Amino acid sequence: MSGTGRKEGRGRLGSTLSGMAVALGCVLFLGGFGWAAIVYKPYTVPTDSMSPTIVAGDRVLAQRVDGADIKRGDVVVFRQKSWGDMPMVKRVVAVGGDTVACCTDGKLTVNGKRIQEPYLPKGQAAEWKSIPSVTVPEGRLFLLGDERSGSLDSTAHLTEAFSGTVPRSAVDARVDAVVWPMNGMLARPTGFETLGPLSSPGPLRLILGAVVAGVVLVLGGAAYGPIAGLAGRKRTSAVRTEPAGVR
Repeated sequence: MSGTGRKEGRGRLGSTLSGMAVALGCVLFLGGFGWAAIVYKPYTVPTDSMSPTIVAGDRVLAQRVDGADIKRGDVVVFRQKSWGDMPMVKRVVAVGGDTVACCTDGKLTVNGKRIQEPYLPKGQAAEWKSIPSVTVPEGRLFLLGDERSGSLDSTAHLTEAFSGTVPRSAVDARVDAVVWPMNGMLARPTGFETLGPLSSPGPLRLILGAVVAGVVLVLGGAAYGPIAGLAGRKRTSAVRTEPAGVR
């Protein structure tokens, strides 16, 4: 095969690979956004009741989940008619069958176990909220804000039916990340491990990985053609200017 034929063959192969990279990148990029739109829903948090985990004005991404899958430590978006029938964000500290109280040695207790709560504001103890012993009815959740001193949570509704708990069916989603400002994924809940399994992270990292990989493939594939063409022209120019008799 002549040198020209080999160059043309390499050019066709490079063009094909470049096109495949761009096509795959588009699939990953658009597929990632489509997946996120199906699995996640954005919310803007209006108050500081979840500070410092989430502060007023933060934009969060919350995974659409069934309320039956919610576990202790999860930060959830829910809507409860007796609480104003508007989306609210709080942390689940007890589930159906648990007995919750505060405080023992400055700690929230669930089923008699003192809970370490690293998500509370620095220097704030759990005893900001005095909670009489409450047994959570089956199928319901006891919710607290991380900013205990100013959160209108289950403690503000203790005199209502079901002792301030909300039904699992009231949960719309579980918060996975703060996307504006870009604080990233929420830390996995700790302190509740001895009471049972915790929730697994949602697929947000995988989705972000797909989107980033798509961008890299699209840019890399699109850039390959011009770069390869420029390199080819340089090689051709070098051959043409080579002194006669030198081989």
